Formats: sequence, C-alpha cells, structure tokens
Amino acid sequence: MSSDAQNFLNLIEECKRLCLKSSKLFEVKEGLVELKHYSSLIVIGDLHGDLESLEIILRLSDFKRLVEERGDVLLLFLGDYGDRGFQTPETIYEILKLKTSYPENVITLRGNHESPPGLLAHPHDTPFFLKRRYPDKWLEIYQSLMDLYDMLPHAAIVDGYAFFVHGGVPYNIKSKEDVANARKLHPSENILEQLLWNDPSDEILDITPSPRGAGYLFGKNITLRFTRLIGVKYIVRSHEPCNGISLSHDGLVTTVFSRKGPPYFNTKAAFLNIKEGDAPYSYAVYF
Repeated sequence: MSSDAQNFLNLIEECKRLCLKSSKLFEVKEGLVELKHYSSLIVIGDLHGDLESLEIILRLSDFKRLVEERGDVLLLFLGDYGDRGFQTPETIYEILKLKTSYPENVITLRGNHESPPGLLAHPHDTPFFLKRRYPDKWLEIYQSLMDLYDMLPHAAIVDGYAFFVHGGVPYNIKSKEDVANARKLHPSENILEQLLWNDPSDEILDITPSPRGAGYLFGKNITLRFTRLIGVKYIVRSHEPCNGISLSHDGLVTTVFSRKGPPYFNTKAAFLNIKEGDAPYSYAVYF
C-alpha cells in the first residue's frame, strides 16, 4: 500500500508540471486553454468518483486508439473528479494517469469540488476516501492534490465556436483576459467563483444569487452578452445533475453530466464527441 501511495504522490507531482503546459493542439494562457485544432473533442462532465463511467467513456470514445492512430484527439474534463463516489481515489488516479500518459491530448479543468478553500463544495469527502485507502499517507496525498487543484486551468475555448467551463459564465467580465486571469483576481474579484459555481436559468434574464450559497443563476441575457464578448456561439458546462444532457437558453448552453447512480440516481449519463461546428448537444453520446 505504501508503494501505491508513493506512486499516487509521484503522479500528482508530474501533473503539476504538466497541467499548465501547452501542446501543438492547445495553448494554455493562465487559466484559459485555447483549443487550436482537433479531429475529435471528447468532453466529460462531472464524474464524482464514478470509475465505471470513466471506463465506459474511454471505451465508447475509443480515445486511446484514436490518439495512437491520428494524434489530434482531445479529451477535456470539466472538473468534479472526486467526492460522493466510493472510488474517488481510483478515479482521480486514472484521470491523472491519462494526463501523464497523453499530456498533449488531455486537459483537466477545475470544478467547484476543486475550489479554493473558501469556496470548497460540501460534502467534501475526498479526505475520507483517501484515508480509507491510504491510511498512512492520506494527508500528504490530499495536501498535494489540493495544491494541484489550485494550479488547474478553469476554462477552455474554441474561438468562434464554444466556451467550456465547469459552472457558468460570469456577468461582470470585460474581456477574455478577465477569464484567463480569474485565479489571480480571486478573491478580490468573484470571476473564478462564478466560473466554478454559476448555473443557467430559463426563469430569469439576468442574474440572481444562487441557492447553492456561492455564485449566481444567470439568464439568457448574460449568456448572449458573454458569447458576443469573447466570440463564441455556445457554452458547454457540467455542474448540475441530469440524464446526460440538459439544454438552457434555447440551446445556447449545454450541460453534460457523466456520472451515474447515487446520490443523483440519474438513469443516463453522457459525454460529448465533438467533430465539427454544429451545436455541441448534437454530439452527445449516452450510456
């Protein structure tokens, strides 16, 4: 078990070195990843320790084979890797292993369950699952993971097409650079909080405080302003449980949820396998 724990620690350290490094397929600009080109863009929503769903997605998307054959395939995670699922350590390990094995093809974004301490979601039971699996090294692993989470980018963009984020779009940005610099601006500016915590609503047009206790609910007017400002057509996000895919704001916002089972008990989960420039939801793969 001690060797397993050390392997986990080594993996985290390697991911710290890689998580903000650009490749020929994408460029990391502070907390914003600009996706340059791809033949397939595989987008995974919340997993919350659901190792089985991750394995299903890798099989259905044929990610590893496609990378070996074509090279220009991207795998984009939208955050929320652990908490709530009993296989939280194993799921996080496999995601980090994917990043180290395919550093030019895998992008790991930050979710609200990877938030800074003052914004961290509850229940946050990753420490419990780590302690159960690594009783002697769990605290060292956890602290190293939290350091890694604070380094992760928080959004990705395909210029002219779509913006990818865990939570939602901020109402108060003035430029794309505000998104890129959200981590530096936190906590004096609440842009990072909104990127990780906001939810779309079809009941309002502008914004209202979120019942979650962090972030806002944002209406279609906010989506339209944001997409015009940064030059995209669509928003792709996760953060809310649904039966795989949920649409808001007349299809401008796609929510993708990739975990199945308790505590959500959704009957379906999904991922996106984007090929061209059609609406993101048209590329949904359910399982």
